[in-house]
Amino acid sequence: MPCRKKTEQRRHLTLGSTAIGAWMTVTPHSWVFWALLSAMFAALTAIFAKIGIQGVDSDLATLVRTAVVIVALFAFVWFTGKWSNPLELPARTLRFLALSGLATGASWVCYFRALQLGEASKVAPVDKLSLVLVAIFAVIFLGERPSIRDWSGIAMVAGGVMLLVFKR
Repeated sequence: MPCRKKTEQRRHLTLGSTAIGAWMTVTPHSWVFWALLSAMFAALTAIFAKIGIQGVDSDLATLVRTAVVIVALFAFVWFTGKWSNPLELPARTLRFLALSGLATGASWVCYFRALQLGEASKVAPVDKLSLVLVAIFAVIFLGERPSIRDWSGIAMVAGGVMLLVFKR
């Protein structure tokens, strides 16, 4: 029995060390750090938006949100010394940033409408079906090749969304 207990303790220590090691690789210089912050802020967005759109037209709420984003980003870019003339960017870059902006705007309009009509705990996960679509579009348009492990995780997200959407 004592031998089994020591083996179990070593296994827990190894798992704990692995988890701590993985967490320590999440630094401000890693994409994981920024992705986790993005997820946290996206979650707060859903909660704040659901509270904020009560009794307000969802399109007007989207406009107000967009104005706040523009002011905040302008201040951030200006005060961090990253400002440069956007009109000096290459035409291709401007075209795709404009398309991205239009897609963002359309997404926000639809998201706020969905939040107005549904529960935040259901709307937000369905919105994250975008993860599945990004993977598919990345294969088609960017030539990316996710691994079997990646596709398995993507399929789990899709399955989770389906569980939320379709009632028995």
